[in-house]
This record gives sequence, structure tokens and C-alpha cells, in this order.
Amino acid sequence: MDKKTVVLRELVHTWPFPLLSFQQLLQECAHCSRALLQERPSTESMQAVILGLTARLHTPETEAGTQPLCRKHALRVLDMTGLLDDGVEQDPGTMSMWDCTAAVARTCIAQQQGGTVEPGQAPLPVEVRVDLRVNRASYAFLREALRSSVGSPLRLCCRDLRAEDLPMRNTVALLQLLDAGCLRRVDLRFNNLGLRGLSVIIPHVARFQHLASLRLHYVHGDSRQPSVDGEDNFRYFLAQMGRFTCLRELSMGSSLLSGRLDQLLSTLQSPLESLELAFCALLPEDLRFLARSPHAVHLKKLDLSGNDLSGGQLEPFQGLLQAAAATLLHLELTECQLADPQLLSTLPVLTRCASLRYLGLYGNPLSMAGLKELLRDSVVQAELRTVVHPFPVDCYEGLPWPPPASVLLEASINEEKFARVEAELHQLLLASGRAHVLWTTDIYGRLAADYFSL
Repeated sequence: MDKKTVVLRELVHTWPFPLLSFQQLLQECAHCSRALLQERPSTESMQAVILGLTARLHTPETEAGTQPLCRKHALRVLDMTGLLDDGVEQDPGTMSMWDCTAAVARTCIAQQQGGTVEPGQAPLPVEVRVDLRVNRASYAFLREALRSSVGSPLRLCCRDLRAEDLPMRNTVALLQLLDAGCLRRVDLRFNNLGLRGLSVIIPHVARFQHLASLRLHYVHGDSRQPSVDGEDNFRYFLAQMGRFTCLRELSMGSSLLSGRLDQLLSTLQSPLESLELAFCALLPEDLRFLARSPHAVHLKKLDLSGNDLSGGQLEPFQGLLQAAAATLLHLELTECQLADPQLLSTLPVLTRCASLRYLGLYGNPLSMAGLKELLRDSVVQAELRTVVHPFPVDCYEGLPWPPPASVLLEASINEEKFARVEAELHQLLLASGRAHVLWTTDIYGRLAADYFSL
């Protein structure tokens, strides 16, 4: 973490144990309580790790500091997962997921092109565990790296795959190259697949029997005007979803699921612990089904952003909160049209979520009075650490009512009024002994908690 790159390179070069996991090493420092895992290694440090690995692969084991009799104890797995800068605003001094993907891929390709080594001098194979990010520009390069790692001393093992804006055929080609035993997450972002495209991709995803997290977006199938092909594709998708045995997180953001949530969730073999249904046009019957389903009592994370919860959906939503109260840790309700009356009627059940750590309410038309009531009532939630709240409607000038979410997100606020609001909220937190709880309007700086970190 302190850029001792020469030492770091030699550490990887001469490591004498089967596993080198930086996540395991970077626990809280015993001497200064420094939370190392929350920091991001510098680009120089990540490059040093890759250079040390490259040097090891080109050096006979006896020269790397491991005697022949101890070859069975030599490095077998280098785990580089969970360390890289993947924030909204990345630190220019740290290595991003994209950069690390490219650097590891180059190492794979170079190793394959490096020629042969005399028998008995070849290094033992090393499995490199990484999180891979791919888009149209990097697809061909990463595909070549995955192909090169097959049968190579450096074997690329992907833990989390994020494919952004990638054509369907390219996504399938990558999935076919990945190790089925290693992958735990598939994240297809900004891929407007539709049901037809998804029906092509999903059987390739379903072969990953250890998959714990599946994140899809823009899966559209209009239930109001169903077509024969669309219905066939949706049924096929549901059948493939039933093949997953380890799935614990499902994200279906911006997918039209009105009245179809029961069909989707009923196919799953095991209860979900994380469910993201942002901007899915959910109906009251969808929320009622979820509240009665086996999933509700296991949910640790729930995201209902962009679904209007102000009308007929409010009572079913409150029932869902009641069902999930014992387990819920992270609740995201951005842009749900919750005004003071809806919030106040929900507070009795919301405060029963005793383990809640994060509450997201950005983009809702709440007043300062509503926020103060929330702050007072949430004193019973001892685990609460972060509340992302909206700018109070009191701080806008000439706001239409009810205000559309677009107005709340784009209209200017009175900075002087908001400064007074912030000061008052801070004083209320201090008075209640909760100065450690963060109340903020910074939605972009507070990345949603990852399911695997809950």
C-alpha cells in the first residue's frame, strides 16, 4: 500500500506458499488499526505484482528461491480480486479494473508467445484470479488472453465478469472461454438484450453452477401486448433460470416486469438474499407476491428505485418491509415518489428493520419536517450508518406539486436554505448521540454496497 514496489515485485517472485491472496494479507493493521482493504493500491504497486509474476514464470523454480523438494509448496494461486479502483470517480493514482484487465491479459499473451522451456525447468502453473471488465474496444484483446491461458503456465481465472455494451455474439464467445468452477458473478451492463437476445445468452450463463450473482438490464417483454415469440423467449428464459442452484443475487434493472415477478422468482431453486428491481414498473400484485415469497425473509439487500410507491403500491410495499425486517441491511428507494405522508406511514415498519445499515431516499419529495421525523424515529436502529436523503422540498423555489423526479434531480436549490438544513440535521444527530451516522445528499459518492460485502 506504500508503493514499496521493488519489495513487492520480489515478494511475488519468490513467494514460497501455494496461495498469495492480497485480500487475506490486507486486513486491518494490528499496529495502527489502518483499514488497508478499504484503500486502493497504486498503479505502480499493481504493476509490480504483475512484473513479479512475469519474472516468476520466466525463472526456474530453483532460482526463484524454492528448492526442488519443495515444489509442491510453490505458488499455485495468485488472487488479485477485490483490490482495484472501481468507483464512480476513480483516483488517477490507482489502477482501474479496465487497466488491470489489460495488464493481466498482456501477461497471458506474452507468456504464451514466449517460447518453450526445457523439461524440468518449466515453472509450475499459476492460477491468477481476477475480476475482468470488457467492452467493445477491449473484447478482442481479452478473448485472445483467455485463449492463451488455456494450457499455459499462467491460467486466467475470472471471478466476476462485467461486460458493458457488448454485442450478443461476443458475450457468448467470452462466456464459452471462462472456467465454470471459478465464476461467481456475471454482470451485463448497458446491453440492450431484449428477451430474444437474453434467450440466446442465458443457457451459456446457466452452465456456471456456482454462479451467485446475475445482473441483467433492459430485459423487455411487454406483458400488455405479448407476442408469440416474446412469450416463448420469456418461458425459455424462466426455464434456464431454474437451472441455477447457488444464485443469491439477482438484478433486473430497467426491465419491464409488470405483473410477471411471480413467474420470474418462482422458478428459482433457492431464496435470494439480494434483489434489485430498479425502474421495473412493478405493480401492487408484484410486491404482494414478493412479500409472501420465500425470498422476503432472506433479503439482505433490496432496491426498488424508480418504482412509484406512493399510491396503490404503498401498502404492499409496507408488507414487504415487514416480511424482510429481520434480515434487511441495505434498502434503496431512490425516486419512488415518497412524500411526507407516505414516509410517515411507513416509519413504524421501517424502524423495525433493526439491522438496517444503509437507507437510500434520494430523489423523493420529502420536506425538512419529514426528514427530522425520520431522523428521530431511526434512533432505535443502532446499526444504521448511512442515509442518503433528498434535498428537502423546502429548499426549492416554485416547485410544482407533486414534483416529478426529473424536477427534483435537475432544478436548482437555495444554497443558503440547504446550509441551514444541513446544520440542523447535524445538531439533531449530535443531540441523539449519533454523530457517526452519515446523512448526505451525495448519491454518486456513496456507491451501493456490493452483495458480497454485506
